[in-house]
Amino acid sequence: MSNIDTPKSGFLAASEFNRFGLIFVILTIVGCLGGAAVGLGAIASTFTLTLVIVPTMATLSLLLAVAPMKWIWAAAITSVAIDLLLIAYFLIA
Repeated sequence: MSNIDTPKSGFLAASEFNRFGLIFVILTIVGCLGGAAVGLGAIASTFTLTLVIVPTMATLSLLLAVAPMKWIWAAAITSVAIDLLLIAYFLIA
């Protein structure tokens, strides 16, 4: 490993430092988008409901377990991407 400070490592270091402020933001965004996706139509199908709930609960579990921010960011980005795609689908369909 080199001691070069890359933007990615700087972002993760800043995320670890500001963990408790980011927990609030991630919890709000992931929770609200997951609820909106379920409310707009994901509840009608077991597959879409599972597609929303699994990454959302994984993100919330990682937040509660005080996991590394790298894992939390990966789960949160996955959850938000799935939620936004399903929200767009349910609004168009």
